[in-house]
Amino acid sequence: MAQHALATLMLPWSTSTQRTSKSVPVDPALLAVTLILALIGVVMVFSASAVVAGNRFHDPWYFLKRQVAWLGVGLLVMHLISRIDYTIWRKLAIPLLCGATLLLVLVLIPSLGNVAKGARRWLHLGPINIQPAEVAKFVAVIYAAAYLTKKQDQITQFARGLLPPLIVIGVLSGLVLLEPDLGTVVVMGLVVVTLLFLAGARIKHLAILSLCALMGVAALILTSPYRWKRFLMFLDPTKDPSGAGFQITQSFLAFGSGGPFGVGLGEGKQKLFFLPEAHTDFVLALVGEELGLLGTVTIVLLFGLFVIKGFQIAGRARHPFGRHLAMGITMLIGMQALVNAGVVTGLLPTKGLTLPFVSYGGSSLVANLFGVGMLLSISRDRQGGHGGQEGGGARGARGARKRGVITE
Repeated sequence: MAQHALATLMLPWSTSTQRTSKSVPVDPALLAVTLILALIGVVMVFSASAVVAGNRFHDPWYFLKRQVAWLGVGLLVMHLISRIDYTIWRKLAIPLLCGATLLLVLVLIPSLGNVAKGARRWLHLGPINIQPAEVAKFVAVIYAAAYLTKKQDQITQFARGLLPPLIVIGVLSGLVLLEPDLGTVVVMGLVVVTLLFLAGARIKHLAILSLCALMGVAALILTSPYRWKRFLMFLDPTKDPSGAGFQITQSFLAFGSGGPFGVGLGEGKQKLFFLPEAHTDFVLALVGEELGLLGTVTIVLLFGLFVIKGFQIAGRARHPFGRHLAMGITMLIGMQALVNAGVVTGLLPTKGLTLPFVSYGGSSLVANLFGVGMLLSISRDRQGGHGGQEGGGARGARGARKRGVITE
């Protein structure tokens, strides 16, 4: 009787199973890949930014010092999050959603949001600037995972199952679009739709929604002069190589001059005020110039390994929320890396998306390491486990039964 009373008073992060999980090591391959990418990022950010920082701030170490500081914060966050029972994020989904929405509203207020290059994406908080959209992406995944875990038996119904999360994600997307930031909205939407599909949503419903989304994106491009110009330059950058097509043209030149093995670390020429955003969105182009095809393929393979390990963690998680959450985080990071690579190689229109772990940017780096921390926490459950069993999605439940996991 006393033992039962104590059990009902235990908090989610203080259960005996959680204490057991803390003694289980995290997935070493995922951790190693993350650290390697982050260290490559530190090196390439310094190589790409030293000249620009020296000219603009009279300190060639300016961007490097900030990147290293944010990396330290991000690694601390990753470690702390990896030690917390990930099921707590399911209980915090709604508060986190409210907080992310508030940040997205605040950044639109002229006196609070900082404008840079025509976009109001940064919120000034004392000595630092944060990018609320980076927070919103992971909050959207947490909310979607929590919702799908709770409403798995209704997900095949449009009004009662599919529509509510779409409305919530739609509100977040609308606020992000007002910044404007179409790239983040596209990535977030693709991840959520994929999660809905894996949870058992009807393909017919998703097909109709996807068609509507494509029409919406087309309308946004056609009604926005700068987006339309970007789209035209995507079709043929040579039409205006010194104007609207300048950035992607310089990116092509960077990859072309790098060859198979590159011109040498620190020896690139495109960072000398030729390639805009060489240390942020287009850092992969500088990798191609200085480290060549070999360096570029290495980074692509590292992200491929990251995605494989993330999917393995999702597939082996005992808790349905863990499966949804791990799948969502993995797709979010992997898809953003894919879009960034597509942009710098001219396969996709230009977007303002960073290369996870590698590009300069504190908000992006800390947010992605926060996501990795959750993945590492789920990997503990995979190996030794905490958390009870709850119903997962239709497709996820079938996979769980194949693995011998009880989901009822």
